[in-house]
Amino acid sequence: MSVSQISVFMENRPGHMVRVLDLFKGAGVNVRGYCASDTGDYGIVRFVVDEPERALLALEGSGAAAKRTEVLCVKLGDEPGELARVFSVISACDINVNYSYSLISTYIALCVDDIVRAEALLRDQPVEFVDQQKLRETL
Repeated sequence: MSVSQISVFMENRPGHMVRVLDLFKGAGVNVRGYCASDTGDYGIVRFVVDEPERALLALEGSGAAAKRTEVLCVKLGDEPGELARVFSVISACDINVNYSYSLISTYIALCVDDIVRAEALLRDQPVEFVDQQKLRETL
């Protein structure tokens, strides 16, 4: 059983991710998971969304370079060793995991150029900041 992943080639500059997310919002597409990495001037951002057809249409309509692929999606129990168990099963069969990321989480990690400024900007927003202790207690 697989889910559709939408990969978008985009420039690594302020505002480019927002443009894609605004396209999704305008098309009524909900992002269920994503993966964005520091890859230099350009990169590929991968999204798992609830309506991949609408997402692709919106992206193609804007001229964005996007591709749809199928990925395996599994739900893990919230206990130590679950991720290791899944990776062990796959690697024991000599199958390589090219990349992975989590989906539908209320916690996201953001690597930003200026943590102090980003935190100050988000202080007035309806978000909860999580420190290492809170992460230990919650998960």
